[in-house]
Amino acid sequence: MKPPRSLRALLAFVLVFGLGIVLSNVFSSANPNDEWPQWLGPNRDGISTATGLLKSWPESGPKILWRIPLGDGYGGIVVAQGRALTMFSQGDDEFLICLEAANGKEIWRVRMDSTFKDTNGNGPRSTPTIDNGIVYALGGRGQFMAVQLKDGKKIWGHDVRREFNSFGPSDGGFATSPLIEGEKLLLEAGGARHAFMAFDKKAGKVLWHVESDSSAFSSPVAINFNGTRQIVFFSALGGVALAPENGKVYWRMPWIMSYNVNAATPLFIPPDRIFLSSGYDVGAVMLRMRPQGNAITTEKLWRSKSFQNIWATSIVRGEFMYGFDKGTLKCINLNTAEEKWAQRGFGTGALLFADGHLIVLGDKGKLALVEATPGAYTEKASAQILEGRSLTLPALARGKLFVRNAKEMVCVDLVN
Repeated sequence: MKPPRSLRALLAFVLVFGLGIVLSNVFSSANPNDEWPQWLGPNRDGISTATGLLKSWPESGPKILWRIPLGDGYGGIVVAQGRALTMFSQGDDEFLICLEAANGKEIWRVRMDSTFKDTNGNGPRSTPTIDNGIVYALGGRGQFMAVQLKDGKKIWGHDVRREFNSFGPSDGGFATSPLIEGEKLLLEAGGARHAFMAFDKKAGKVLWHVESDSSAFSSPVAINFNGTRQIVFFSALGGVALAPENGKVYWRMPWIMSYNVNAATPLFIPPDRIFLSSGYDVGAVMLRMRPQGNAITTEKLWRSKSFQNIWATSIVRGEFMYGFDKGTLKCINLNTAEEKWAQRGFGTGALLFADGHLIVLGDKGKLALVEATPGAYTEKASAQILEGRSLTLPALARGKLFVRNAKEMVCVDLVN
């Protein structure tokens, strides 16, 4: 016997509502290390702690949980406390948007500025940073603000271009992503005496500003070497390491290229190596840091034009590195730069690492699962997830992969 219609409706409501609670709990109650709160993930190295990912996909590809329309921009996605955030432009306005990670439902959006327009694509370039319930975001025209994660309420803000006479790389729009270091927030702003800046993350007060490098497209990373904490930036002039307390310069590595397109994040290979790479016929360099009294010096271990990261940061696993040499995905030996394998078909894509595999997103929306092994290129699964130009790093949280382009944002289930 069927239950009365009203009862069936109630049961359906309970089922849907209960499922929503389950999905919400999946995103809000797990290990914070399984979140993706900043550029390149929890440790700014493109590595996720996720396990139990599917090692094969149906012919139609992994399950799509939701898909929503979006607008122009190359900014990445961040995920924390059950929420997914990114920036985009729509018409003449630029927004920071917050969505429910479980279903893509919009929670709030904040207008940041008018749309940044450029021949290489319109919209914001930076990826927001989430820290302790606060979102820090830098717009394409230099509007820099902190807002509450729960409701988007503005806490503080700066117009970086107007207040500090800063500018984006070759006027290609501000692209760097903010870095949290203790109670400080660090930013590569670019410009005279304000190239690198530290703010009080809670109040927005400028704590220090140093150097006069023009900005590039890269984002800084914090490292520990020989008991010394360093913030490594990759400006238009090259690699530079600063003391987070006061901006003191520890070392510099000149690395100049056309159009200031130093874009990939510097990589730290403990205990003492730094890797830098750029495209446009510049190539890569592996440095070794050495203590010298109270100073730090660097020496080149090798340099190669055969591993040119145009924009996407590479992944280090053991003694090997995986990344894009222009339009070719490669594996190289960290010690010698020797190529172990090469695979075309992704264009100038991006990648991250999880559960023994590379998750690769091509610049035309092809998603692939590739074994992270130097032995050979071994593709376990692939699917066309997006259409058109896709130049944004994916984000992985709670086994769900978030990808976007200038038209839409998609959440993919990689565990069920």
